[in-house]
Amino acid sequence: MQAFLKGPASISTKPVAAKEKNAAGSSGEGKRAKPIPWVEKYRPKNVDEVAFQDEVVAVLKKSLEGADLPNLLFYGPPGTGKTSTILAAARELFGPDLFRQRVLELNASDERGIQVIREKVKAFAQLTASGSRSDGKMCPPFKIVILDEADSMTSAAQAALRRTMEKESKTTRFCLICNYISRIIEPLTSRCSKFRFKPLSDNIQQQRLLDVSEKEHVKISNEAISYLVKVSEGDLRKAITFLQSATRLMGGKEITEKIITEIAGVIPKETIDELLLGCQSGSFEKLETLAKNLINEGFAVAQLVNQLHDTVVESEDYSDKQKSAIVEKLAEVDKCLADGADEFLQLMSLCALVMQQLTQNI
Repeated sequence: MQAFLKGPASISTKPVAAKEKNAAGSSGEGKRAKPIPWVEKYRPKNVDEVAFQDEVVAVLKKSLEGADLPNLLFYGPPGTGKTSTILAAARELFGPDLFRQRVLELNASDERGIQVIREKVKAFAQLTASGSRSDGKMCPPFKIVILDEADSMTSAAQAALRRTMEKESKTTRFCLICNYISRIIEPLTSRCSKFRFKPLSDNIQQQRLLDVSEKEHVKISNEAISYLVKVSEGDLRKAITFLQSATRLMGGKEITEKIITEIAGVIPKETIDELLLGCQSGSFEKLETLAKNLINEGFAVAQLVNQLHDTVVESEDYSDKQKSAIVEKLAEVDKCLADGADEFLQLMSLCALVMQQLTQNI
């Protein structure tokens, strides 16, 4: 009986072992470099690579040379390098080995209520900073807590952070990152060195985009690069993402201004001009048809509001009185859209006022 049981068992183990061996072999062969988004691939690896933020870079370089690092508050528009700067500085300070032990990063996607501040952040801040770098370089005796998008934290959570910042000042430095400094409570801003990150200049953006295009062997015209910079509005992260999307779409062909327009969701200039001509015609039926076509083509009215604002303000065809009335209406429509109003009704309301302003005698 035992021999009978042993027989099949011994037979069945061989194929399994063979299968495991084959699986191990295939998994080893199948290992390939994972595709990384270009935004992450070309994120600055050290402080010197950070573009256009000279004051912040100067302060961080001093701390890298041995000076003490204050609590930091970075604020400014998205895509200007706030998170990249502090992560690059932390990597240079602690090296790749100690980076994970010494840095705690909490984003808006993490739970950051008052309980987390009292428990997780406080527990990390109370840990003693120990250990030395494997490469023999000097390692500072403190840890860094990075609170990304701190303006989305509740006032209670921000208030709970005040005492921790004071008590653990010997072993921990805090870096708060936000878009709107007005949403950070005053007691926190007074405890930090504030740095405003400026929107990147057109020249800096063009240079970075040309570098990425060259490294990725992307064919793109100079006009398309300039237009890409214009539609990204100082946000380098958005510009690089659009460039990668356009590259995938074209599959090796040259990227043109038209492709960038489609990728970025920008409303073509011809469409806006046609809408303004419809307003000047004085025909409400024609205006309604144009508005319906605009919505049916999938264009966002919020995008139209932004582009129409620039078109009206820069135009020399309208009087100051007309411009002021139209811009005031644009502000109202923008607020209503943010509150969740119907896009078609808001667009018709805006077009009706523009038509009234353009057709009346002044």
